[in-house]
Amino acid sequence: MANALSQLFGIRYPIVQAGMVWASGWRLASAVSNAGGLGLLGAGSMYPEVLREHIQKCKKATSKPFGVNVPLLYPDIDQLMEVIVEEKVKIVFTAAGNPSLWTAHLKSHGCTVVHVVSSVKFALKAEASGVDAIVAEGFEAGGHNGREETTTMVLIPLVRQAIKLPLIAAGGIGSGQAMLAARALGADGVQVGSLFVATPEASSHPNFKDEVLSAEQGSTELTLKELTPVRVLKNPFYQRIKQLYAEGANPEILKEALGRGRAKKGMFEGDMVEGELEIGQIAAQIDSLKPAAEIVSEMVSVYNREIKKIEELD
Repeated sequence: MANALSQLFGIRYPIVQAGMVWASGWRLASAVSNAGGLGLLGAGSMYPEVLREHIQKCKKATSKPFGVNVPLLYPDIDQLMEVIVEEKVKIVFTAAGNPSLWTAHLKSHGCTVVHVVSSVKFALKAEASGVDAIVAEGFEAGGHNGREETTTMVLIPLVRQAIKLPLIAAGGIGSGQAMLAARALGADGVQVGSLFVATPEASSHPNFKDEVLSAEQGSTELTLKELTPVRVLKNPFYQRIKQLYAEGANPEILKEALGRGRAKKGMFEGDMVEGELEIGQIAAQIDSLKPAAEIVSEMVSVYNREIKKIEELD
């Protein structure tokens, strides 16, 4: 499965584990990397010294490449970047902000830089900023999302046509079949998030994992677009936000209702009533907890099987 993407990262399979807040710690990242994919630490839910600890533990747990995902709009961004440089992390995924602010700095320290986008417009800006690869994420994805609501199947061909860089598909990728579809649409590899939440290695709370396993079609919705669009499970907190919309709430009221620490409360501390539960539509297809290595192996096996099926049609 070697291609431009696997060669860029020095990995066996072009499968990236998303750097999700409150889920992607050193145990998950190292497990994915050891299985032949690229594990990412989710710096968005880490203070700088916590990130340093996870990087150091990840180095001890794997000799394979791993990286860090950094949301650029976070308040401790300067300190997070300082830790990344000091710890000599070689792969950095940036998101939720302007990639031109940090790309040159990271590359000057020997980092391979990848930026996450939700549109052709932002893909072109990321390419112009000098990043090494791009993640194009459809609105099926969990967590923070694009306002355009463009599906992955539509977004990937559009971005592929617009850019020359290695392209990673994200959003609704949860199987070998989906990976094959993404490759057929022009992606060089895939980024998988929600599937890795349902693993023993994910640092998210067992209550949250149970809710993911119980999810059905229609259990998630993209909401809070006036603030930062986020796809969440429909729990009591979501229902309260929905009621505020029905009452014509303005952004200030929505922001007050969201408060601080909602994602941590739900995804890390296990409050299924008051917490914000970020997960993708693919949750409807997840029905059991599997080790991260098993997920990678199964995706590759099914991918290869489906290729053979297609070849038999000729």
